[in-house]
Amino acid sequence: MSLRNALLAALLEGEASGYDLAKGFDASVANFWAATPQQLYRELDRLAADGLVRARLVRQEKRPDKRLFSLTEAGERALHDFTARPPRPGVIRDELLVQVQALDAGDETAVRQALKERMTRAETKIARYERLRAGLLDGRFEDDYLAEAERVGPYLTLMRGLSFERENLRWCEQSLKILERRAKR
Repeated sequence: MSLRNALLAALLEGEASGYDLAKGFDASVANFWAATPQQLYRELDRLAADGLVRARLVRQEKRPDKRLFSLTEAGERALHDFTARPPRPGVIRDELLVQVQALDAGDETAVRQALKERMTRAETKIARYERLRAGLLDGRFEDDYLAEAERVGPYLTLMRGLSFERENLRWCEQSLKILERRAKR
Protein backbone atom coordinates (compact mmCIF):
# COMPACT_ATOMS: atom_id res chain seq x y z
CA MET A 1 0.00 0.00 0.00
CA SER A 2 1.14 3.49 -0.56
CA LEU A 3 0.68 6.73 1.28
CA ARG A 4 -1.32 7.76 -1.78
CA ASN A 5 -4.06 5.27 -1.01
CA ALA A 6 -4.03 6.05 2.71
CA LEU A 7 -4.58 9.75 1.92
CA LEU A 8 -7.35 8.99 -0.56
CA ALA A 9 -9.01 6.86 2.12
CA ALA A 10 -8.61 9.65 4.71
CA LEU A 11 -10.30 12.08 2.31
CA LEU A 12 -13.41 9.89 2.32
CA GLU A 13 -14.22 11.78 5.53
CA GLY A 14 -14.59 14.93 3.42
CA GLU A 15 -12.68 18.05 2.42
CA ALA A 16 -9.64 18.78 4.60
CA SER A 17 -6.55 20.92 4.69
CA GLY A 18 -3.10 19.40 4.73
CA TYR A 19 -2.82 20.43 8.37
CA ASP A 20 -6.15 18.80 9.21
CA LEU A 21 -5.11 15.65 7.38
CA ALA A 22 -1.79 15.53 9.22
CA LYS A 23 -3.55 16.00 12.54
CA GLY A 24 -6.42 13.68 11.67
CA PHE A 25 -4.11 11.08 10.18
CA ASP A 26 -3.12 10.25 13.73
CA ALA A 27 -6.72 9.58 14.65
CA SER A 28 -7.93 7.91 11.47
CA VAL A 29 -5.18 5.78 9.98
CA ALA A 30 -2.18 5.95 12.30
CA ASN A 31 -3.10 2.55 13.68
CA PHE A 32 -2.08 1.05 10.34
CA TRP A 33 -0.14 3.68 8.39
CA ALA A 34 2.40 6.22 9.61
CA ALA A 35 3.67 9.30 7.78
CA THR A 36 5.27 12.61 8.62
CA PRO A 37 3.46 15.88 7.80
CA GLN A 38 6.11 16.59 5.14
CA GLN A 39 5.36 13.25 3.45
CA LEU A 40 1.65 14.04 3.54
CA TYR A 41 2.09 17.47 1.93
CA ARG A 42 4.34 16.09 -0.82
CA GLU A 43 1.86 13.31 -1.57
CA LEU A 44 -1.07 15.73 -1.60
CA ASP A 45 0.77 17.79 -4.23
CA ARG A 46 1.30 14.63 -6.31
CA LEU A 47 -2.34 13.60 -5.92
CA ALA A 48 -3.43 17.06 -7.09
CA ALA A 49 -1.03 16.94 -10.05
CA ASP A 50 -2.42 13.51 -10.99
CA GLY A 51 -6.00 14.78 -10.78
CA LEU A 52 -6.96 12.46 -7.92
CA VAL A 53 -7.71 15.32 -5.52
CA ARG A 54 -8.65 18.93 -6.07
CA ALA A 55 -7.21 21.73 -4.01
CA ARG A 56 -9.28 24.79 -3.16
CA LEU A 57 -7.53 27.89 -1.82
CA VAL A 58 -9.15 29.50 1.20
CA ARG A 59 -8.00 33.00 2.03
CA GLN A 60 -7.62 33.79 5.73
CA GLU A 61 -7.16 37.21 7.25
CA LYS A 62 -4.84 36.72 10.20
CA ARG A 63 -3.34 33.42 9.14
CA PRO A 64 -1.67 32.11 6.02
CA ASP A 65 -4.03 30.99 3.26
CA LYS A 66 -4.80 27.31 3.30
CA ARG A 67 -5.63 24.70 0.71
CA LEU A 68 -8.55 22.36 1.23
CA PHE A 69 -8.33 19.01 -0.53
CA SER A 70 -11.16 16.77 -1.68
CA LEU A 71 -11.44 13.64 -3.76
CA THR A 72 -12.18 13.93 -7.45
CA GLU A 73 -14.11 11.31 -9.39
CA ALA A 74 -10.74 10.01 -10.61
CA GLY A 75 -9.59 9.77 -6.98
CA GLU A 76 -12.70 7.83 -6.04
CA ARG A 77 -12.12 5.47 -9.00
CA ALA A 78 -8.46 5.03 -8.01
CA LEU A 79 -9.53 4.17 -4.46
CA HIS A 80 -12.12 1.75 -5.81
CA ASP A 81 -9.52 0.11 -8.06
CA PHE A 82 -7.12 -0.12 -5.12
CA THR A 83 -9.71 -1.94 -3.01
CA ALA A 84 -10.55 -4.31 -5.89
CA ARG A 85 -7.08 -5.83 -6.17
CA PRO A 86 -5.62 -8.32 -3.71
CA PRO A 87 -3.39 -6.68 -1.09
CA ARG A 88 0.25 -7.58 -0.80
CA PRO A 89 1.02 -9.94 2.07
CA GLY A 90 1.71 -8.10 5.30
CA VAL A 91 5.25 -8.06 6.63
CA ILE A 92 6.75 -7.20 9.98
CA ARG A 93 9.73 -4.87 10.02
CA ASP A 94 10.40 -4.18 13.66
CA GLU A 95 13.78 -3.16 15.03
CA LEU A 96 12.81 -4.32 18.53
CA LEU A 97 12.29 -7.85 17.20
CA VAL A 98 15.80 -7.83 15.75
CA GLN A 99 17.14 -6.68 19.13
CA VAL A 100 15.24 -9.47 20.90
CA GLN A 101 16.53 -11.96 18.34
CA ALA A 102 20.10 -10.82 19.14
CA LEU A 103 19.49 -10.63 22.88
CA ASP A 104 21.81 -13.53 23.76
CA ALA A 105 24.78 -11.66 22.33
CA GLY A 106 23.55 -8.18 23.22
CA ASP A 107 22.71 -5.88 26.10
CA GLU A 108 19.84 -7.60 27.88
CA THR A 109 19.22 -4.64 30.18
CA ALA A 110 18.76 -2.31 27.22
CA VAL A 111 16.45 -4.79 25.48
CA ARG A 112 14.36 -5.16 28.64
CA GLN A 113 14.06 -1.39 28.79
CA ALA A 114 13.02 -1.29 25.15
CA LEU A 115 10.33 -3.89 25.87
CA LYS A 116 9.05 -1.78 28.78
CA GLU A 117 8.97 1.31 26.55
CA ARG A 118 7.04 -0.64 23.90
CA MET A 119 4.56 -1.65 26.59
CA THR A 120 4.10 1.97 27.61
CA ARG A 121 3.53 3.06 24.00
CA ALA A 122 1.07 0.20 23.49
CA GLU A 123 -0.86 1.17 26.63
CA THR A 124 -0.99 4.79 25.47
CA LYS A 125 -2.25 3.78 22.03
CA ILE A 126 -4.82 1.40 23.49
CA ALA A 127 -6.18 4.21 25.68
CA ARG A 128 -6.31 6.58 22.70
CA TYR A 129 -7.98 4.00 20.47
CA GLU A 130 -10.52 3.23 23.21
CA ARG A 131 -11.36 6.96 23.41
CA LEU A 132 -11.78 7.05 19.62
CA ARG A 133 -13.98 3.97 19.77
CA ALA A 134 -16.13 5.50 22.52
CA GLY A 135 -16.47 8.65 20.39
CA LEU A 136 -17.58 6.65 17.37
CA LEU A 137 -20.05 4.59 19.36
CA ASP A 138 -21.32 7.72 21.16
CA GLY A 139 -23.15 5.67 23.81
CA ARG A 140 -24.54 3.11 21.36
CA PHE A 141 -23.94 -0.61 21.41
CA GLU A 142 -21.52 -1.78 18.73
CA ASP A 143 -24.25 -3.64 16.80
CA ASP A 144 -26.44 -0.52 16.75
CA TYR A 145 -23.56 1.66 15.59
CA LEU A 146 -22.63 -0.79 12.81
CA ALA A 147 -26.26 -0.99 11.66
CA GLU A 148 -26.60 2.82 11.52
CA ALA A 149 -23.13 4.03 10.51
CA GLU A 150 -22.67 5.46 7.05
CA ARG A 151 -19.11 4.08 6.94
CA VAL A 152 -17.81 1.05 8.86
CA GLY A 153 -14.24 0.97 7.49
CA PRO A 154 -12.84 3.41 10.06
CA TYR A 155 -14.36 1.37 12.88
CA LEU A 156 -12.98 -1.91 11.53
CA THR A 157 -9.46 -0.50 11.15
CA LEU A 158 -9.68 0.98 14.63
CA MET A 159 -10.57 -2.45 15.99
CA ARG A 160 -7.54 -3.91 14.20
CA GLY A 161 -5.34 -1.23 15.74
CA LEU A 162 -6.68 -2.14 19.18
CA SER A 163 -6.02 -5.83 18.60
CA PHE A 164 -2.50 -5.09 17.35
CA GLU A 165 -1.59 -2.97 20.36
CA ARG A 166 -3.16 -5.42 22.80
CA GLU A 167 -1.04 -8.16 21.26
CA ASN A 168 2.07 -5.94 21.49
CA LEU A 169 1.34 -5.46 25.18
CA ARG A 170 0.74 -9.18 25.77
CA TRP A 171 3.94 -10.15 23.93
CA CYS A 172 6.06 -7.63 25.82
CA GLU A 173 4.67 -8.81 29.17
CA GLN A 174 5.31 -12.44 28.23
CA SER A 175 8.84 -11.68 27.00
CA LEU A 176 9.73 -9.80 30.17
CA LYS A 177 8.43 -12.67 32.35
CA ILE A 178 10.54 -15.16 30.40
CA LEU A 179 13.63 -12.98 30.78
CA GLU A 180 12.96 -12.62 34.53
CA ARG A 181 12.67 -16.41 34.94
CA ARG A 182 15.90 -16.92 33.01
CA ALA A 183 17.70 -14.36 35.21
CA LYS A 184 16.71 -16.31 38.34
CA ARG A 185 18.41 -19.50 37.17
